[in-house]
Amino acid sequence: MLLHACCAPCSTSVIERLRSEFHLTTYFYNPNIHPREEYELRTRQMKEYTQKVEVEFIEPEYEQERWFALTQNMEMVPEGGERCRACYRLRLETTADYGARRGYDYFATTLSVSPHKNAQKINQIGRKASQKYRIKYLETDFKKREGFKRSVELSKSQGLFRQDYCGCIYSRREREKRKKTDA
Repeated sequence: MLLHACCAPCSTSVIERLRSEFHLTTYFYNPNIHPREEYELRTRQMKEYTQKVEVEFIEPEYEQERWFALTQNMEMVPEGGERCRACYRLRLETTADYGARRGYDYFATTLSVSPHKNAQKINQIGRKASQKYRIKYLETDFKKREGFKRSVELSKSQGLFRQDYCGCIYSRREREKRKKTDA
């Protein structure tokens, strides 16, 4: 299985859950992560974590310009709206394409472990990518059965930094606004 991984903290409980059923390879395709230093931090943590748990790690090219072109004119769309769906579509289709071209049987994503992400929308996009690229998609809602809670526990025990925004510049700006309002 090719597992699209958004970050190490979210991957912890997902890898734990899937590794008994699948031979896993993580695919760290996240052109949405901004700034570059944040991308490098998340990449480094993901590499270190996958080495520790002995899961293969693939890091494709960081295509930030592609992501900005995709989300152009969506700057003001609220978190969880069409901008996020476009971002999920880009990441899942890129994962499905890579997996299909390299002979993987399945692909999945860690995105649904977050309580801030709509698993139904993610799975809908995954099903469409599955049909388009002719690779099976594992529909999931990894936050169920205390998946998110388990990811928090595992992140703490592994010493992983847990981010407070999804990764994109727009969610980062929303986070900064909330911090100012809360202060």
